[in-house]
Amino acid sequence: MTNINDLFQSALDDGTISNESLQALTVYDLGAQIQAGLGIHVDDVMSSEVVLVTIMPDDSGSIQYAGNAQAVRGGHNSVIDALTSSQQQDNILIHNRYLNGTVLYPYCPIAQAIRMDTKNYTPNQGTPLYDQTVVLLGTVLAKAQEFSDNGVPVRTVTLIITDGDDCHSSRHSAKDVAAIAKDMLRMENHIIAAMGIDDGSTDFRKVFQEMGIRDEWILTPANSDAEIRKAFQVFSQSAMRASQSAANFNSLGGFGG
Repeated sequence: MTNINDLFQSALDDGTISNESLQALTVYDLGAQIQAGLGIHVDDVMSSEVVLVTIMPDDSGSIQYAGNAQAVRGGHNSVIDALTSSQQQDNILIHNRYLNGTVLYPYCPIAQAIRMDTKNYTPNQGTPLYDQTVVLLGTVLAKAQEFSDNGVPVRTVTLIITDGDDCHSSRHSAKDVAAIAKDMLRMENHIIAAMGIDDGSTDFRKVFQEMGIRDEWILTPANSDAEIRKAFQVFSQSAMRASQSAANFNSLGGFGG
């Protein structure tokens, strides 16, 4: 079993993360949550380079209430379909953790990803946006560090989805998320994107900017099936481009860029 704290210490030693990020990532019991997402062992991945695609769909009750559950399921499944058709699919590992902490599947090859359906996705919980984004980014960092420590170049593309502002985090603030996001983005091998599904009142650009997400990687679809699916499609295209080559990755200037 991987020692999560050793991975973060290694990331600190490499200069990948700051002390501020380390403190946010090594709080009590976070390790077990991160461990749940790590999935496939590094030694079982034969690729000479790896792209980690990580998705956190909102499973709060308001998604169901607004009639958007099917759009989120379909959107996630369309990302799997797009990446499955990619020539780089052998280099891609994908992981899905819902906003309230349920791991639908840990990092695995695209072919093993589980599609979202009415049985495994019933949005009826809260919005611990900051707490779970720390867990999510911690999982991305830990997995990336595993590959780096084994000499495998790694790039990551992460999507956070919510239809509301944080209202149930008990441990972390937007500032904690921003510290980790800033460290990751400084390394230039991570993309962190966010989708704010319009709820009529939340300023998602402000929410995500406070979490350290760059403006060009923020999607704000209207509250409709077509718009939400379109936003997922935009993310898929960026993930596809990111998987094609390191040079391509570094020239990605945001959605549509």
